[in-house]
Amino acid sequence: MNADDPTPDSSLGDRLDQVRLDERRRAFRALLMQPLLYADHPAYALVKRHIDWLRAWLMQESRWDLRLEADFARLAKTAPDRDDGSRAARPGTRPADLPFTRRRYALLCLVLAGLERSELQTTLGRLGKAALDQATEPRLAAGGMIFELRTQEDRRDLVAVVRLLLQLGVLARVAGDEDAYVRNSERDVLYDIDRRILSALLVTRRGPSLVIALDGSHETLDQRIEATTARFVADTPDARNREMRQRLTERLLDDPVLYLADLNDEERAYLANQRHAILQRIEHATGMVPEIRAEGIAMLDPLGDLSDQPMPSEGTEGHISLLLADLLAHFARDGNVGVALPWAEVYTAYRHWVEQYGRYWKKAAKEAGAERTFARQAAERLSGLGLARLQDGGILPLPAVSRYALSAPRIAKAGTPNPRRGEEDVRVP
Repeated sequence: MNADDPTPDSSLGDRLDQVRLDERRRAFRALLMQPLLYADHPAYALVKRHIDWLRAWLMQESRWDLRLEADFARLAKTAPDRDDGSRAARPGTRPADLPFTRRRYALLCLVLAGLERSELQTTLGRLGKAALDQATEPRLAAGGMIFELRTQEDRRDLVAVVRLLLQLGVLARVAGDEDAYVRNSERDVLYDIDRRILSALLVTRRGPSLVIALDGSHETLDQRIEATTARFVADTPDARNREMRQRLTERLLDDPVLYLADLNDEERAYLANQRHAILQRIEHATGMVPEIRAEGIAMLDPLGDLSDQPMPSEGTEGHISLLLADLLAHFARDGNVGVALPWAEVYTAYRHWVEQYGRYWKKAAKEAGAERTFARQAAERLSGLGLARLQDGGILPLPAVSRYALSAPRIAKAGTPNPRRGEEDVRVP
């Protein structure tokens, strides 16, 4: 210690520890938001610097693997719930870039299979031809997968898949234009293929083609998907508890809200006993702050950048989503617990919103029949944020939507944590 400096050595050590903690959190948060992280990302150097700590934490607290290459890092996440259709990929950020459907995901798999057989370059036409050849497989046809390139709609689906691969870095455009190909299939596009990134896309522990039942027959689709990512868990209490802790940690990291009603009895009992330890480890590693309610747990983000769907958000769609959340919150508070708000009532409310707020909205949202598009898009957004659940007859409010009852807004003080993925305080000027 310098005699002229009254600051103890321990203070310097504390500051270095804080810097190290901040760097690890920034690296971890970047991977959570962008599991395929390229070397030009500002956080890539931090991931590389703290790779040992990140891998050790993930190995202990989750079932996710982390791969580090010279030009990218890959966090091999698996979805906590494979039946959740609210997290569809988008091929871009334009309003016309609609979320992926099951058909487009099936087509993506066919295109990826075609890329595995390609050389260092390919064309849009070749990718379409390879997908077309594979789509004639009897089991695909039996499942309703019919793909042709005769119509613009078919070519638009193919282009959406290719644009997602461009976004992921699997393909790099050399020459041509996808929109021209949609209009005329004779207008082709040339791409380079990055085979190393291609090999990192699939997150499995066993190849899908290797998954068969013990008797030699093919399992059901759900069983095969489960088997591709399944880990061996020893039949001991410690091993089962560790696997349960890892599964719960993944859900708290990946889901907007963890509802206790969605857990089985064993998971609820384990979480009740281990909740403090699990939440403390997540908070230390990510900086997220737990909010615990009777219905479940949400991890709130003080920085507000761990959400792919900010709520509230600007623009017409953001305003409609907030109004719909308010409507659902008051509907649930009026004693309609476990009851879905009928679509007819949603559409009626939408028409009132147009009269009240339409002068601030885009033209398309005010046209006749717009409620069936914009209200449903807002409902899908709330579903993805864990605030509601879509049903055939209407929208079922979930407990977390009560945050959006706007009749009594509260002003968030400076420094108050912003909830994550739909868990946001109402802020007023």
